[in-house]
Amino acid sequence: MCRSIKTLREPFTPQVTDADVEAAALQYVRKISGFRTPAAHNAAAFDAAVAAVAEATRTLLDQLVVRGAASGSTDRSATAAG
Repeated sequence: MCRSIKTLREPFTPQVTDADVEAAALQYVRKISGFRTPAAHNAAAFDAAVAAVAEATRTLLDQLVVRGAASGSTDRSATAAG
């Protein structure tokens, strides 16, 4: 599907930033909608979709348990907050 979206979980990406999550959400919404940039009358829906996908992505990453992850790995929410 979206080949340019990179994997955002350990061990593939040890540090996931909010910018990484936002970029992935934007790419996903662009792919689904078929618009790189929406028309003015669709901008609010497009932006709301990007925000919702980004939030769902953060929730997913925060709740995933990765077996065999390095014992020194940090919680993503603690990393983003600090």
